[in-house]
Amino acid sequence: MASVSSSTPASESAARLVQRYQQVREASLNLAGPLAPEDQVVQTMADVSPTKWHLAHTTWFFEKFLLCEHQPEYQPRDQRFHYLFNSYYYTVGEMFSRANRGLLSRPTVGEILDYRRAIDDAVCAFIGARGDEPDIAALVQLGLNHEQQHQELILTDIKHVFFTNPLGPAYREGDLFAPDEQTLEHEFIDQPGGKKKIGADPGDELSGFHFDNETPRHQVLVRDYAMGNRLVTNGEFREFINNGGYSTASLWLADGWAEIREKSWHRPLYWAEDLRREFTLEGWREIDDSAPVTHVSFYEADAFASFAGARLPSEPEWELCAKQYPVDGNLLDEPVTRAPLHPQRLEGAGHGVNQLYGDVWEWTASNYGAYPGFKPLKGSLGEYNGKFMCNQMVVRGGSCVTWHDHIRATYRSFFYPKDRWQFLGFRLAKDV
Repeated sequence: MASVSSSTPASESAARLVQRYQQVREASLNLAGPLAPEDQVVQTMADVSPTKWHLAHTTWFFEKFLLCEHQPEYQPRDQRFHYLFNSYYYTVGEMFSRANRGLLSRPTVGEILDYRRAIDDAVCAFIGARGDEPDIAALVQLGLNHEQQHQELILTDIKHVFFTNPLGPAYREGDLFAPDEQTLEHEFIDQPGGKKKIGADPGDELSGFHFDNETPRHQVLVRDYAMGNRLVTNGEFREFINNGGYSTASLWLADGWAEIREKSWHRPLYWAEDLRREFTLEGWREIDDSAPVTHVSFYEADAFASFAGARLPSEPEWELCAKQYPVDGNLLDEPVTRAPLHPQRLEGAGHGVNQLYGDVWEWTASNYGAYPGFKPLKGSLGEYNGKFMCNQMVVRGGSCVTWHDHIRATYRSFFYPKDRWQFLGFRLAKDV
């Protein structure tokens, strides 16, 4: 977790932390702003949570791990909320079934907003009094980054909710893209191998905030490789479909072949049967062939790579390449009303390796596991990342609904190989 420099006066550091807290918390309300109360209670599958649950859970996180743990005289707002809005922290108690969160008509959206206001008042007062303490500041920063993760989920989850509705409602109104036949030619850019270091250094204050699963910084051995200069596009993926990609067993991993046959997958999630339209947060629209393909599983990405005579990059390969470039791209930023909220075609000449940050989370070929010497956070917060290091694949780079100030080269996220509802895409790599 991040720490606060000892050279900063306590009052100034605490005031800045309060301001940051208010900024992040307000962003959640802004993202929920276009939604009616009825929109915020729907759950369309187990992976999707209702918007109001995200608003409540992120509040519970601050109440439980900041106020209850560090303010002895604090009395919980409603003890029942510790059961309803606990996500997966079994060391602090049992929780309501994740798959049934959509059954909770109560507390209402209004009651949850009241809960947020009450906890915000208490947290701001607490930070004002103790925000200069490094451990408290680090815990607040963890909570804020946790909330930013749920802000991304608010958008990806409501997209699935609206897609499931036959009316096809839009999260917001938007303009169709301007057709353009130009696409940056795909090529592979050579990258040097050797003994390299990846990961974040928990003792380096200059590195800023990072999650525990990004540590420790450690040495890896990487062979010379080549990285695709851009993400795989919709047009290229349609070519894969039209050439029998979903019916050619030799392209697929065994689990992937079983998955697509069981689920009858034959196109990315949110694509129409005609392969010409896709559902977006701005409703149904024509597919931009030059934009990155998204909402595909690891299995589909791996099958395409086989079809293309290439492979997916490993986690170390991706990070070593990304560290050469600034964090820039189609990421979420203020004002949100102007953010694309969808993967965009590559603009400009596109020299070097492009689109490393934003647009889509990029599947890698690496299983999600612990780095050598990994130590989870102490106490219940050790459940945040460590216990999920099994049967999932690493994704990198953030997406079009990831905050610009939230992503970095060392950031590790993870999904099950069958997952598609997130903005998930990929690029190709090759051995040299």
